[in-house]
Amino acid sequence: MQLILEIPDQYIEGENQHELAQKVKLYAAMLMFQSSQLSRREASEFAGINVFEFFEACKEFNISVLNVSSTVVEIDISN
Repeated sequence: MQLILEIPDQYIEGENQHELAQKVKLYAAMLMFQSSQLSRREASEFAGINVFEFFEACKEFNISVLNVSSTVVEIDISN
């Protein structure tokens, strides 16, 4: 699926489109992980990175990768 976002130019100075798209995907994945909408595995796949890179990004933004609901852990384990 393709999603089109309109971002005002003043917010993307110095960024190329590919780098910005990757950041937006990562930020969305971290937010959905933090709100228990995605498991760790799903979030890392959504962001297009491996789970260890996802953990590092979460650490950078103070998002706990351990304090998740039991449902999310069960999903992680079953997949």
